[in-house]
Amino acid sequence: MNATEKTVITVETMIALPVEKVWKLWNEPEHIIKWCFASPEWHAPKSENDLRAGGRFTTRMEAKDGSFGFDFGGTYGTVKTNEYIEYGMDDQRNVKIWFKAHGNSTTVTESFEAESQNPVEMQKEGWQAILDNFKKYAESQH
Repeated sequence: MNATEKTVITVETMIALPVEKVWKLWNEPEHIIKWCFASPEWHAPKSENDLRAGGRFTTRMEAKDGSFGFDFGGTYGTVKTNEYIEYGMDDQRNVKIWFKAHGNSTTVTESFEAESQNPVEMQKEGWQAILDNFKKYAESQH
């Protein structure tokens, strides 16, 4: 692997809701703040989302005890309603998300470029935990 190639990690889940509902719960800030964290010790107190090509998003992620926090943000490249989102994170890594309808269920698949500070498996586990948290939240909304 040369220096310009990046490791791409993929996480996925199946949600027992139609794609239109999944899309709404994934993208609306009043819902993002209720699921966009990896464990119960964390929360997302604030989210802004301008869901369009060239639009920006930012979600504040913090440990509930106040010991650590960061802004997760980026700029959208491609947005196809109920189908696909592509964005560049503020640290220049790229993310692609597919929403695939299966009748009254939806598969959400995220692929993202790994960063170099943490082990790949740790990154995959963290992103999968957030996706699993989204599934739990989404399925509680039907």
